[in-house]
Amino acid sequence: MANIKSQIKRNRQNEKNNERNKAVRSELKTREASAIAAAESGDAAAAQEALRMAQKKIDKAVSMGLLKRNTAARRKSNLNRQVVARLG
Repeated sequence: MANIKSQIKRNRQNEKNNERNKAVRSELKTREASAIAAAESGDAAAAQEALRMAQKKIDKAVSMGLLKRNTAARRKSNLNRQVVARLG
């Protein structure tokens, strides 16, 4: 346990940020899975909307510093390929 006041505050901030980051990462996985599920169901409109929302969340994660730019680009590209392949 830290004795220094600034370190105690830093520990509090780290816990709060960690919880937020965990929620955002979970949301990313959920959005990506829902886009793939919508594509598998065959509904092109729903799949496109789900894909758009997933890409928006990925971009938001980049702006928060949670993902690197190239990682986000790769994930968006892979997701787009998966959705298109499943729509056939």
